[in-house]
Amino acid sequence: MDYPSEKNNFLIEHAQLIKHSYNHWLLTELIPESISELDFAKRLFAADFAVVTHNTDADPVFNYANQKALELFEFNWHDFTCLPSKHSAEPVNQSERERLLTVVTQKGYIDHYEGIRLSSTGKRFIIKNALVWNLIDKHQVYQGQAACFNQWLYL
Repeated sequence: MDYPSEKNNFLIEHAQLIKHSYNHWLLTELIPESISELDFAKRLFAADFAVVTHNTDADPVFNYANQKALELFEFNWHDFTCLPSKHSAEPVNQSERERLLTVVTQKGYIDHYEGIRLSSTGKRFIIKNALVWNLIDKHQVYQGQAACFNQWLYL
């Protein structure tokens, strides 16, 4: 996927997958009052909270990050979307992360998740009250997982 921009409508199809899945599991809007699919995609990318998604590979790779997430993780788009998502956590915390993702797979979503993450420069930060949910398309086919959070603290 290319970097979200006007040229590619801010990855409108992927943004709609995020929106649809969030609405499905949480029965509410991720970004209320969006006036169109394009408006939602733009607002998602520019949101003041972090949003990331990863794909369905056996070792899932990030396939989306909004601007806030790119800043927080200190990555450019290309490098982030080539990163196995497990590498966002320290090796010592990867088993806890894996347990969390298994629970999400089984239940559809979790809220109030807390975990330590790493930026590309090695900065450690804790995310708090994160939502993690399964991405499912309109046919209920599993497409990966997403997370959003607006609380973090550098350690």
